[in-house]
Amino acid sequence: MKQMNALAAIIAIGLATFGIASMSDAQQIGGNEDDQAIRKVIVEMTEGFNNHDGKAAARMYAPDARFVSVRGDMMNGQAGIEKGLSAILSSRAKNATQRTIDVSVRFIRPDVALANVTNELSGLVAPDGHALPPHQELSLRVFVKDAGVWQIAAFHNTLVAPFSSPPK
Repeated sequence: MKQMNALAAIIAIGLATFGIASMSDAQQIGGNEDDQAIRKVIVEMTEGFNNHDGKAAARMYAPDARFVSVRGDMMNGQAGIEKGLSAILSSRAKNATQRTIDVSVRFIRPDVALANVTNELSGLVAPDGHALPPHQELSLRVFVKDAGVWQIAAFHNTLVAPFSSPPK
C-alpha cells in the first residue's frame, strides 16, 4: 500500500510540474485535433522524402530546430536542415523510399508532444556506392505548437535492431 501511495505522489508531482491537475486533465492534453495535425506533419515529411524534395521535407522544422540523422549527421536550424536533407536526397537517398510502419504521439503539455515514428527505408546506398538492404529506423520527433502551428523542434533517428541478435 505504501508503494501505491508513493507512486500516486510521484505521478501527482510529475503532473503538477507540467501544470496538470489530474490524470483526466493529462489525458485531455493534446486532443484529437492536435494529434491529427501532428500526424499530418509526419505524412508531409514522408511525402517530401519520397519526392526527394529537401524543401518539402524540411518546411515543418522550427527556425532553431536540430536534426540528427541515423548516421549521426547533425543539422541546425530550418535552413540548415533543408540544405542537409537536400544533399542527402540528391545523393545517397536519391532512389530511396520511406514507408511509415508505426506512429505514436504523446503530449507532454498542450503545446509540446513527442512522436515516435518507425519507418522502413529502401533504396539507400552506402558511402562506397553499394546498395543497402531495406531496414527500419525509429525517430523521436519533438513537436512544439507556436501560434497554432505544430513544428518540429528536434528530430533524432536511429536504426532498429542494427546488430544481429546475441547467440543463444
